This record gives sequence, structure tokens and C-alpha cells, in this order.
Amino acid sequence: MLNLREKHLLERIDAKLAEYLPEEDIIQADLIQAMRYSLLGEGKRIRPILVLEFCRLCGGEENAALPFACAVEMIHTYSLIHDDLPCMDNDDMRRGRPSNHKVFGEDTALLAGDALLTMAFEVMLSEEAVRLAGAGRAAKAAGYLARAAGAYGMVGGQVIDLMSEGRAISLETLKKMDENKTGALILASAQMGCALAGADNKQMQAAESYAKAIGLAFQIVDDILDVTGDTETLGKPVGSDNENQKSTYVSLMGLEDAAKAADELTVQAVEALSCFGEKADYLIEFAKKLAVRRK
Repeated sequence: MLNLREKHLLERIDAKLAEYLPEEDIIQADLIQAMRYSLLGEGKRIRPILVLEFCRLCGGEENAALPFACAVEMIHTYSLIHDDLPCMDNDDMRRGRPSNHKVFGEDTALLAGDALLTMAFEVMLSEEAVRLAGAGRAAKAAGYLARAAGAYGMVGGQVIDLMSEGRAISLETLKKMDENKTGALILASAQMGCALAGADNKQMQAAESYAKAIGLAFQIVDDILDVTGDTETLGKPVGSDNENQKSTYVSLMGLEDAAKAADELTVQAVEALSCFGEKADYLIEFAKKLAVRRK
């Protein structure tokens, strides 16, 4: 059940995302529809929430952070579209319904992902975003996202993932892969929120510690759910890690130790926010909620 703060954030994020992609009678309408299909579908909105909340915690304005929060979700959505393609994980389901390429075809799905990636930077460098955030802060926030999305971040992590299929890898390699593939965008979201508010070093370090902890915990829980969850609840196939012969935290640590590691990381995340006092209550509950999620 959503609390009032989360309900407010989700409503603002979803309304703004829809504003960036209106339905229009234009020649490339099929592309826009494919972008809308994945971007506006049901999602946790973890990354945009982190942008907005860390901006608030550090004294910034929600309106100034909103375009950047949407940009992060565009990057995340593009990665999901591409991740599901036959040349990647070849998954037919995403968020409880057919993957983008199953609905629109591989060619349009590929281009929809490309267009969302490009639109993210268009949004962050728009006149509106620069006016609300200020040129310096807007550039700094966009820089965090650019680094997190590229070869040394999310894309690099996906490459490690592809290279690791069908062979055993070490726990160290697995953590490195997930720091990039999953963690980099979560970390960047927290950094962006801080940057947009003009946070000091202590606040930035606290945000980074929190984001790194929940990013790794999130992936560990994902691996656990791939073993213990069900397709209907998760909205995507279960057992795919085993089917693709992927090393996971469950296969390397065992189910019990993996769950323990996720709990310990959640405690670390909560402790990292102590410098913010009661203002961080929502993000504390947010971390705990992610640790016990069922989808």
C-alpha cells in the first residue's frame, strides 16, 4: 500500500512522463506509441523517486528535479526494452505484459529504446530544466547520468553479464557486474538529486552510501525472487537465471546467506541517512520496503 508521499511522487512522475510523450497524429506515431508503451507502463519508479527525494533532503526544489527524475526513468526504460530483445535476454514478458518487441517488433523496439535514451538528454538540457535547476547544476546532474549509463556503467555491466552466461564467475565479478548494470543508475539518481540541490560533501557521501547499499540489495533480492517468486506476481518469467546458466548471489552464496546479505545492506542504507534526521524517514522506509518486495 502506498503512503501519501509515495503516491504524490508517483503521480507527479507519471504525469510529467506522459507530458513528454503526448499521443500525436504524426508519421512516426508507431515509434511514439512503442516508447509510451514501456515508459508509461506500471513500474516502481525507484530511480526518479531517489532523484526527487535526495533533492528535497538537501534543500532543493521538487520542480527543479522533476525533469531529471523523468530522464533517469527514460534511461532505465530504454535499458529494459533492449535487455528483453532476442539478442540479449530474449524475454517475452515485462511488468506483467508482453515485452516491447513482442508487441511492436524488434526493429521498432530497438529504435524506441534509442529514442528514449536520446530524449533523456533532450529533457535534461531543455530550456525548462536549465531554467529551473540552473545551468551549472543541470550540467552536473546530466554528467552523473551520462557516466552511469555508458561503457563504465550500465552498458558495461550488461556486457559483463553477456560474457558471463554459461560459465561460472566469482562473487567479486558478479558484484562488479551489478555495480555497473543495476547499481550505477541507482547511484547516479541519488547523486543527481544532491547535485540539483547544491548538497555539501557530507550529504553527497551519505546519499552515495545509501544508494550503493540499496542498489546491491535490490539485485540480491532480484536473484532470490528468480528462485522463490512466481511469474504472475513478478510480471516476468522466473527461473531464467538458471535456464541461462547465470551465476547469481543465490547460486554463489546460497539462499539463506543471500537473504542475510540483503538485510545487512538495508541496515547499512538506513544508517547512512542518519545525518538527515527525521527528514529521511521516507527513504528509510523505502529501503526497507525494497528489501521485502515480492516483485
